[in-house]
Amino acid sequence: MNNDIARFNMIEQQIRPWEVLDGAVLSLLSVVKRENFAPMAHKALAFVDMEIPLKDGNQTGQVMLPPRVEARLLQDADVKRTDKVLEVGTGSGYMAALLAHQAASVLSFELDATLAQQARTNLQAAGIHNVEVRQADGSQGAPSDGPFDVIMLSGSVPNVPQVLLNQLSIGGRLLAVVGEDPVMRASVITRTSDQQWQTSEPWDTMAPRLQGFPEHNRFSF
Repeated sequence: MNNDIARFNMIEQQIRPWEVLDGAVLSLLSVVKRENFAPMAHKALAFVDMEIPLKDGNQTGQVMLPPRVEARLLQDADVKRTDKVLEVGTGSGYMAALLAHQAASVLSFELDATLAQQARTNLQAAGIHNVEVRQADGSQGAPSDGPFDVIMLSGSVPNVPQVLLNQLSIGGRLLAVVGEDPVMRASVITRTSDQQWQTSEPWDTMAPRLQGFPEHNRFSF
């Protein structure tokens, strides 16, 4: 099966059934070549409904999220052409590439130096020039670069830190997978005023933890 057929099947059999019906998002998934952001060892899995490990052994859980999850997050972000976007967890750079096609600019943080450099290489090869990848802990955001119209956490967190919510513009949206295994939900948090945020949890999913975000205290008896 060639890549174009596999990509078509991914969109029609995985992504549309997950209520991703935005024509702009679906078209973008055909434009940005997912296989070019998958690790060489796993390119054959680029269109499969699964997490793709980004490092040998995958000890820290860095993965490309399943295509349907990426697509649904992108649709729910409702990115505008004028938006300034912050992403935490660059990984291979694929989500940053999708965001870049819809936004004015993307600032993306990746804690792992090897992945950060690989993402820069992937983005450059794809001809994408409005993404800045910083090798750093993004759990505190980038206050001096904000405010942001969209903040995307490309992994799960136990809760969303207030420091990130404070970096949203009025009307800005933060998207994350929030919760504890085995119960996690996609959260869309919209800043409605200086001191108010509105949260919706439109769908369930699972995702590996982003590094740098503290876990809840766990008590044992």
